[in-house]
Formats: sequence, C-alpha cells, structure tokens
Amino acid sequence: MRHLFAAVLLGIVSTLALPATAQQTGYLISAQPMPDTPPGTQAWRVQYWTTNGNGQRFAVTGIVAAPMEAIPARPRRVIAWTHGAWGVMEKCAPSLSPSFFEYSAGMDAVRSGYVVVAPDYIGLGSPTMHPFLVGPDTANAVLDAVRAAREIPGAAAGGDFAVWGESQGGHAALWTAISARSYAPDLTLVGTAAAAPPTDLGANLREGSDKNARALLLSFALHSWSTLYGFSLDPIANRTNQGVINRLAQNNCVEFHKKPKLRTILGILTVARATKGKDIEKIEPFGSFERANSVDPARVPGPLLIAQSSKDTIVAPAVTRKFAKAVCRRGTPTRWIDMTGDHGASAKDSAQETIGWITARFDGNPPPNDCRRI
Repeated sequence: MRHLFAAVLLGIVSTLALPATAQQTGYLISAQPMPDTPPGTQAWRVQYWTTNGNGQRFAVTGIVAAPMEAIPARPRRVIAWTHGAWGVMEKCAPSLSPSFFEYSAGMDAVRSGYVVVAPDYIGLGSPTMHPFLVGPDTANAVLDAVRAAREIPGAAAGGDFAVWGESQGGHAALWTAISARSYAPDLTLVGTAAAAPPTDLGANLREGSDKNARALLLSFALHSWSTLYGFSLDPIANRTNQGVINRLAQNNCVEFHKKPKLRTILGILTVARATKGKDIEKIEPFGSFERANSVDPARVPGPLLIAQSSKDTIVAPAVTRKFAKAVCRRGTPTRWIDMTGDHGASAKDSAQETIGWITARFDGNPPPNDCRRI
C-alpha cells in the first residue's frame, strides 16, 4: 500500500507541476543517453506517461535503442520488445539491470536497422505495484512507449511498428495487438510475434510442468492482484503462508544464471505445498480476473507469429497450440515456429526467423500461414 500511495502522490504532484500537454499519454518526460551499449547501438533510458485500464495516469520507464548511424531520410521501422517476467516490484525493472542487453533478445533487431522500444511496464522502475499479466494496463504502457520514442530525435522512430515478446511479454504482445487500433489509432501495427506466450492464464498457471517455477509465478500474480485490487488470499492459503507468498514476490526479481538463495528456495517449496491441488481458476475473484486477462483468440488481429518449444516446462505447449488453433479457426494468418529448447531461450532461439518475418511484414509481403500443420 505504501508504494500505491507514493504513486498516487507522484501523480498528483506531477499533474500540478506540468502543463496539460505534458501530461498526455505517450508524452516523453525524459530521455537519458546510456553510456554502455552494444557495438553499433545507441540507447536512451526513458520516462513517459501512460495510463492503466481505469484511466489512472502513471510516469513509467523503459529503454529505446537505435542504430548508431546518421539519421535516415525516412523514419526508422520500430519493434516494441515486450519482456518476460522479471518480477513485480519497482526494483525488478529490466531497464535497471546491467544484464538488460544480454537478456533482451529483441535488441538483436537493432543490428537490422530497427528502433527497438522496450517498456518496463507499469510498476517496474516506477513506484507502484506492477499489474502482473494484466492485459489492458500492459498494452497501454507498450503503445505509449512507441509514441514516446518518436519524440527522441536521434532515434528517428516512425509510427509503423511490430510488437514482439517472450513469455509474459508474449502475453503483452498479444494484448498490445488487441488494443492497438482503439488505444493508439495514430500508430500502425504491421505484425505481432509471441514466443511462449501465456494465453489461457488459468491453464498456464495450472499446467506448467515445473512446479517450482509455477509457484514463483503464482506468488507474483497473487501478490500483485491482492495488493492492487484487494483480493483476499484467505481461500488460497493460511495467514502464515500468505506471508510467504507476499515476501517471495516482494524480495525476488528473476536473476538469470544465478542460483536462488536458500530462503527463496524454501519459500517456493512452501508455496508449492500450500497451493498443491488448488485450481486458482475456480476460486473467486481470482478465476474471473484470470479469464478477463486471458487472451481471446477472436480479438487478436493478424498477421501473427507464435514460437513455442515442445519441451517448455513453464508455458505448457498444449495450451499454446490450442490457442493457435483457435486463432486459425478465425482465419488469421499464423506463422508457427516449433522449437525444442527451454522456456527462457524461446525468443533467442526464434530470433532470426522472427526478425525476418517482421521485416517481410514491413515490406508488405503476403504473410505465411502454417494453420494446416499446427
């Protein structure tokens, strides 16, 4: 609640201090050049305005990267890179991590001439709770990041963009596609790519075969939703285990290639035991909230690319395939990439094909359709 109060106070103070035009969604508040970037890349840490699904305004953060070249005669093509789960607390923002470029596969597209816009989303890098897997809130932050990037002269970003995300970011990418036309009619979405995307949240939180990863992600979701919306955890765990759930989410960001601390391991095991056999989808109001923030295949516009590993232990392959089949039944052209690596490498393993597919969408080529073999 302390973080939520701080965010509201920040919004009030900022509203008083800034003229109306500087408070609009997508308005760039600041862009600070980053000193240490990959060869051939220039980048800025940015802050900009966005809103959640209820219209509440937030100052949020992210990174915009572009080729280290002279500004071209025409605006550059844009990819919105939507990151996977890094945590739910302010400190977990990807833009704050020294490993950002190493573990953000979407940044590979800068070498192909793209501006890559990488929002942190609401609550990561800004003082409020992150709305974990909340579709409209995340989509707004992505679309406003694309708008804000256009105000950086050195980026030379255009208004045509593709969105590409991994894991939680796959969910974000699909929701961005759903929201783009209504929320940001000034932008043009040319294609959507999602690697290992959670789509049916109830099934995803239930069917992932890695029970420990499932327990951590469930803790992120329960802590986020109970904090933001007041959902009681009483039907899910006793008071002692509720404390474990909250501390697990509060104290842990995803750290790549680092062994978890002992207390994190014990917390995960406790949550796994406490929630064993409980289907959150059948416990209200969590079930209704999961369904509202799942991805409706009937609402996702094409063209679409989905990359999924058959050995993914976090996002169940069967759930993703079921979603893709439902999209195909709507007649949406869908490119399907089969992989065999682990979940965390989903975007990296499909990066070359995905960037090529996105380039073909910008070039206006007919989209391939793999629906018959999904």
